[in-house]
Amino acid sequence: MGLNKKSVDDINVSGKRVLVRCDFNVPLKDGEITDETRIVAALPTIQKLIKDGGKVILCSHLGKVKNGPNEGESLAPVAKRLSEKLGKEVNFVADYNVTGEAATAAVEAMKEGDVVLLQNTRFRGKEETKNGEEFSKELADLADVYVCDAFGSSHRAHASVAGVTDVVRAKGGECAVGYLMQKEIDFLGNAVENPVRPFVAILGGAKVADKLNVINNLLEKCDTLIIGGGMAFTFLKAKGYEIGNSLVDEEKLDYCKEMMEKAEKLGKKLLLPVDTTIAAGFPNPIDAEIEVSVVDADKIPSDMEGLDIGEKTAELYAEAVKSAKTVVWNGPMGVFENPILAKGTIAVAKALAETDATTIIGGGDSAAAVNQLGFADKMSHISTGGGASLEFLEGKELPGVVAADDK
Repeated sequence: MGLNKKSVDDINVSGKRVLVRCDFNVPLKDGEITDETRIVAALPTIQKLIKDGGKVILCSHLGKVKNGPNEGESLAPVAKRLSEKLGKEVNFVADYNVTGEAATAAVEAMKEGDVVLLQNTRFRGKEETKNGEEFSKELADLADVYVCDAFGSSHRAHASVAGVTDVVRAKGGECAVGYLMQKEIDFLGNAVENPVRPFVAILGGAKVADKLNVINNLLEKCDTLIIGGGMAFTFLKAKGYEIGNSLVDEEKLDYCKEMMEKAEKLGKKLLLPVDTTIAAGFPNPIDAEIEVSVVDADKIPSDMEGLDIGEKTAELYAEAVKSAKTVVWNGPMGVFENPILAKGTIAVAKALAETDATTIIGGGDSAAAVNQLGFADKMSHISTGGGASLEFLEGKELPGVVAADDK
């Protein structure tokens, strides 16, 4: 995968119209933003382009937009918060057509350093379909230069992520990545392509099916692969263990056997739980008080369910992390939303916080866990994209990364 991309430091934007694809897919409650992490993450790129005299046109999706455009998924609250953060007015184009006459007029009126925010790109319907070609052209008509800073959307070949780049390039414009994208490429991309060794990968979460290609790819790249979470029980069953009522993916048992054989053949360590925290059933609600006990991983009673790794496993995993130079972690070790079942995830997070290694958290639930448990500032990098991070770890080429110009 070509990872040496032009960034905002490599382009001259003075007096030019710069279209920036951001990730402003923020959570809203009653029209108010409840978590502004993604807005804050976009600021360095936007501020750099303003400082360099660009005319900065921002675009993003928000929500899934299943039933057509609606005020509940408008980017208006983002424009308001962005204006406060930047200390200057962000001109919001509320037009549901996104790139219509209102947008054209707003862009034409821009001076150097001005900022315009277009309406939710998903309001235009499916960006990845035939409709996308027309939308790509209309977006490109507004700009001289394109910058992608939305890693969370970079695995989608959408008009505002990849399609627009071809049109911008065809008329002599440049396509670069923003600081946020650059950081993801530097950490996640390089961790997989050329890690400092020993390289330890930790995979958790519920299902083996979600991580098939990740397991396969990381086994070839890492020195030690640690498996936790619900997906560990399919591996344990593949070893012939009794796993009681624990989560299992019956169709993936042969796959797990293959992966264990592959690890042995390649001389890689594949670590599985040696003990398990069990309960009579899944907590309902998820954070309810629950009675648990810890048993060896091959002694789970037939009427019990494994819901977290046990203490011995937590120690084993923490020990494996100690000597590492690069650690990638994707997926919790148990039902971390429940304080009683969060011990395994906390132990792994603590081990990562205490190591000198480069520690990379691959978005999604692991990012939520690290943030919730208060370890975020101890990690080298927390990815902003769940699905995109996983595809990067699979070794896939991401359309949003591929579409940027090489240096």
